Amino acid sequence: MGHLDHAAFGWLTPVLSYAMACIGAALGLRCTVRALGATGRSRRNWLITAASALGTGIWTMHFVAMLGFAVSGTDIRYDVPLTVLSLLVAMVVVCAGVFAVGYSRDRTRALLIGGLTTGLGVASMHYLGMAAVRLHGDVTYDPTLVGLSVLIAVVAATAALWAALNIKSPIAVTVASLVMGAAVSSMHYTGMFAVSAHITPSGAALPGATAMQFIFPLAVGLGSYLFLTSAFVALSPTTGEREASASAQQPEESVTGRRQARTV
Repeated sequence: MGHLDHAAFGWLTPVLSYAMACIGAALGLRCTVRALGATGRSRRNWLITAASALGTGIWTMHFVAMLGFAVSGTDIRYDVPLTVLSLLVAMVVVCAGVFAVGYSRDRTRALLIGGLTTGLGVASMHYLGMAAVRLHGDVTYDPTLVGLSVLIAVVAATAALWAALNIKSPIAVTVASLVMGAAVSSMHYTGMFAVSAHITPSGAALPGATAMQFIFPLAVGLGSYLFLTSAFVALSPTTGEREASASAQQPEESVTGRRQARTV
């Protein structure tokens, strides 16, 4: 049996992955708050941005953490199509959960269905990502820890959607994001502690790409997307600010109209 190291680079990958989860959660919450205050196409666009931020944050958290994953006695490679599929799954299921909450009139039912769907989707993303791992040997899982990781994913997803519906202030969003980041990280490492690897020494080349060839560049790209989107959200006016600006312009337009009428 090979020795599994979940933090081959020390605390760097756990801390960085937790930060990615928190950033994705914070951005997703802020975008959902904006969506609930908007209508029509604007609401849809904000919900899409929220879903992409949450999905990207969760996926990036997982694979940044995987950069620190090592097994003694074997190299590790990643199947590229399966890894990309895990990203798409994360995006689609989170989008489904966010839209269920954003458009449903029965918020409680939407929260339960959306939380369950999103949680199972996040767990599917995690285990699809693990299925993409290629090494010399076999990987097995502890069913109890797998079940616990899925439960954590469902609870974390439900809590995230509840927070999106009920939390408005920036300070509350920050606190909720830290809690959600911890929940997502807990789900990941619970799932990783369920893993056992039985190594079969071999000199054959493993299929797939190394973490630095594929995972690292993709994680950097998605992390950059999160930071750029965060800047866009921070600089875009809220619904309240737009309404205040419109209200301030109306008196000015009225005064201008009266002056023109007097002149005529």
